[in-house]
Amino acid sequence: MLEFPRWKYILVALVLLFSAFYALPNLYPQDPAVQIAGDKSVTIDAALAGRVQGMLQAEHIAFKSVAVEGSNVIVRLPDSDTQIKAETLLSGGLGNISKGYTVALNLAPTVPQWLVAIGGKPMTLGLDLQGGVHFLMQVDQAAVREKRETSYADEARASLRDKQIHFTDVSRTADGVFIQLKSTADETAALNELTRDLPKLKFTEGNDGLSLHGTVSPEELKAIADSAIEQNVTTLRNRINGMGVAEPVIQRQGADRIVVQLPGVQDTAKAKDALGGTSTLEYRAVIEGNALEAARTGNVPPEARIYYFRQPGPGGQRVPIMLSKRVIVSGDQLVDATPGFDQQSGQPDVSIKLDAAGGKRMFDHTLENVGKRMAVVFIERKTTTHTVDGKEVRSVEITQDVLNAATIQGVFGKDFHTTGLAPDEANNLAQQLKAGALAAPVDIVEERVIGPSLGRDNIEAGRKAVTLGFLLVCALMIFYYRVFGMISVAALLINLILLIACLSVLGATMTMPGIAGIVLTLGMSIDGNVLICERIREELRLGNSPVSSIKTGYERAWTVILDANVAKVISALALFSFGSGPVRGFALVLLFGVVTSVFTSVTVSRALATLIYGHHRKVKRISVGGGF
Repeated sequence: MLEFPRWKYILVALVLLFSAFYALPNLYPQDPAVQIAGDKSVTIDAALAGRVQGMLQAEHIAFKSVAVEGSNVIVRLPDSDTQIKAETLLSGGLGNISKGYTVALNLAPTVPQWLVAIGGKPMTLGLDLQGGVHFLMQVDQAAVREKRETSYADEARASLRDKQIHFTDVSRTADGVFIQLKSTADETAALNELTRDLPKLKFTEGNDGLSLHGTVSPEELKAIADSAIEQNVTTLRNRINGMGVAEPVIQRQGADRIVVQLPGVQDTAKAKDALGGTSTLEYRAVIEGNALEAARTGNVPPEARIYYFRQPGPGGQRVPIMLSKRVIVSGDQLVDATPGFDQQSGQPDVSIKLDAAGGKRMFDHTLENVGKRMAVVFIERKTTTHTVDGKEVRSVEITQDVLNAATIQGVFGKDFHTTGLAPDEANNLAQQLKAGALAAPVDIVEERVIGPSLGRDNIEAGRKAVTLGFLLVCALMIFYYRVFGMISVAALLINLILLIACLSVLGATMTMPGIAGIVLTLGMSIDGNVLICERIREELRLGNSPVSSIKTGYERAWTVILDANVAKVISALALFSFGSGPVRGFALVLLFGVVTSVFTSVTVSRALATLIYGHHRKVKRISVGGGF
């Protein structure tokens, strides 16, 4: 007698409901859209939506709808080409009204609200399926090390000065921090003091008995580099969120690289400005003296460095100024930055807010230096690409210009203003500082742009591949195994729907490698059904009854199916653990495909076979092909 427990029927029914509900959102394609967001200075309301609609109608740009959705105005458009036209129009038009608007390309969901209410959402499409830009960015680890060792040198100099230990030089060298003392007693005192104050530096005494050399351990250097990369990932994510890009991908790759993928974005120049810009500020004390003579002769005080005032307009004269080597506060200590205008002069400025540590350092400096001057240094790093002898060469240019050098009129700490910027510079700088300063400079070593038309072609090619693969497998199974072939096809269809539902719930990003994983899963998942059908045939050849053959076939095939799929799971886990990018996507689809195929080929197909041949039916013959 062929039976199937009632609780298993209930389980299969629940799985079918789960698969249907959570795979269904993928049947609703997303609309190309333009998203209009705003900061606190502007209002997002129906009036703005009406203004946007009027701008589109005036330029005869077709649209599906313009409405306030959540905290943004969403303009739904018929295709990607129209989307780009609308984004260009609105970026210029709204920018002329107010600087508080952010206009960005987006994809608006069309999933019904009742599906959204139960957590239904479609899979996110990768760059190769919807178009966008891909950047591979490399973190300058040498700059990370230089920045940290320079900071250690500044701390060592301050510590020695506070303890009144006499020295002639404290500087960063190629392999650490070098300290030159005036006497043997000073060297002994400095060694004791610095070992306590800077535990992450390992100090060794020089052969002359008057110098110390501090080095950072390889473990600490690795920790510094890892921390800088993780901070860069967070900062880049904040900057991209400010652009309003839907479903971006920002992840670390290898030891010193970061992958950034921006679906739907086609303007690479705008994206590179937002991502690669490392504009930041440093506040340094002014060292009084004849800077012009020091720059001409090179006779610069040991605690100073030559900088130049930034002159407006092309060809402006550059005026040297001497600034302290010690940074008071830097961009990575900024919490917020807001562009505005100085109330007294009416000039553009940036309102700066520091974190607790930066505020304390600024307070301590201004408390002791009222009446003295402090300079604001604007630092910008630009990466340019040019071709030399047919090869692409990247060069990095770092500019450090002094915006102003004002006299400290009073004591201040966390909140103050910086002037000396042009209006556009004030807005751009405030946006980058608000997102966070990059902990280390990054260079874009690879960039790719995938057009929306290519994405549509890839989607169509993927759909054809899945459909053709599924139909060919179905035709072969039905032709070869008859009724049990149809049972296998039904289980295969449920497997496909269940796999898509699982990936949708997980929020997986579907790419062409992912589609390849689905096609491969369909081909491999039928293996279990083939094993079951062949086992049933074997039992029939031995003279067993049809019902007994079905029961024994499923029981004996189960262990073989389990063993085969355990090996597949191990392979998928290895690919996911050690792979990156598309390889991980393929491995994820393969992993879930193995799990769902085991369930459908064993449990679901047995439930269907029992419905047809079980429950006290007198079965004299079964249709499993091969003459049976």
